[in-house]
Amino acid sequence: MAKLRIATFNINGIRSRLAALLQWLEREVPDVVCLQELKAVDSAFPVEPLRDAGYHAIWQGQSAWNGVAILAKSAEPVERRRGLPGFEQDMHSRYLEAEVGGVVIACLYLPNGNPQPGPKFDYKLAWFDHLLAHAAKLYTSAQPVVIAGDFNVVPTDEDIYNPRSWLKDALLQPESRERYRKLLEQGWTDALRTYFGDERVYTFWDYFRRHWDTNSGLRIDHLLLSADLAPRLRAAGVDRWVRGEPHASDHAPTWIELEMGAGRKKKSA
Repeated sequence: MAKLRIATFNINGIRSRLAALLQWLEREVPDVVCLQELKAVDSAFPVEPLRDAGYHAIWQGQSAWNGVAILAKSAEPVERRRGLPGFEQDMHSRYLEAEVGGVVIACLYLPNGNPQPGPKFDYKLAWFDHLLAHAAKLYTSAQPVVIAGDFNVVPTDEDIYNPRSWLKDALLQPESRERYRKLLEQGWTDALRTYFGDERVYTFWDYFRRHWDTNSGLRIDHLLLSADLAPRLRAAGVDRWVRGEPHASDHAPTWIELEMGAGRKKKSA
């Protein structure tokens, strides 16, 4: 049966890390990729190098900050929307939605929210509330949907190496976690947590205090599955080798593999 590998990757600057992106695409060959933090205007998006690598793309850039894109191998992503409905005053490039091979792909870069409390945290929560409203409609749309991206939320203390030094960070605040819980309560399946169970899985290691060297990570990149896709989950993982390359992003590509057929198999020991 056909398998579909969907990845999310906060590239943290697509111009400066294009070579790393192309290396990863060539080695891992994901079918669909959600990118965040392009940090480039639309005209600077590397259309030709990605096309030469076999990927079609849609994107929404922004100078120096934010920016999202959806790549698809050997297929054209069919754009559905840019930005969250009801939040048209938001000028940041943070949400892009497309259909690829009959699956709706929602790529997001949720606001960081630091410092908190303050206007940046208020914006994070407002953005999250609009996401909750739209996600509820997606979930009941009778279409297969994957919501993927950098959520800037550590769901539980099991998703961080040590919460003590992050207690004041917006990623761990009760309001952020409560909204993530509300998202899952709509019925979405957190693919990585479902697949790995109690095993520690990290997707982000910041640049400070040797956090990469000591595996002091956080899980903030998530892939959520609609009810009809959840039973098709076959594999999930984090391509940690990318984070270990010189001048790497502080995130590593995070992926799932879906079998477009019968129910899910248990993870092998």
